[in-house]
Amino acid sequence: MPTIDEDLSQMEKDIRQLKVEYDQYFGGGRKRPPTEIEWRIDLILKRYTEHGGDLSTGQRFRFNNLTQNYAKHREIFRKRFQQREEGTVQHHYGAAARVIEAERARRQTEASPQAVTPPAAADGAAFRIACSDPERESEKVQRLYDEVLRAKYQAGESVERLNRDSFRALLSKQTKELRRQKGCKEVEFVVETADGRVKLKAVVKA
Repeated sequence: MPTIDEDLSQMEKDIRQLKVEYDQYFGGGRKRPPTEIEWRIDLILKRYTEHGGDLSTGQRFRFNNLTQNYAKHREIFRKRFQQREEGTVQHHYGAAARVIEAERARRQTEASPQAVTPPAAADGAAFRIACSDPERESEKVQRLYDEVLRAKYQAGESVERLNRDSFRALLSKQTKELRRQKGCKEVEFVVETADGRVKLKAVVKA
């Protein structure tokens, strides 16, 4: 698991990259907006909004500044989307932006073949993780929680009611009940998207 300072550094880096890639998107150099970067930022934002008590004074100050900076950029992007929909944005640099984007992608691939990507399952595949005691398996719970957030974000579902503590409590309750009922050692939790809805299933493992 990354430390708080590593998360904040990643958030700061992603905010800078988000601005670059949105400029390329609005300039015609990208076909889609950089939603994966937004997902990473929103994940960190939600994590430390829920658990602000984990932050030191300096970390909280830095987090608040990053949050305000992100909100400012999001408002700018929203207005540019609105301008695009209203047909008030002219694209003069589409060809040049496409060349820049292609070169940037090539350099990133060569320099960072193991770049960080969201912990998502492959397209069409479900994310699976087995737990025996979620109360003691914080890393597994965090990975599963992050994956549910990612899946809901991509599916366009609200995550306002999703809370890490209640999520862990739910996993713990289901695991204990299934282990008692079925006499199994582990319970496998499966995150999948069907008909545009994200589902979390508990599967008994021997």
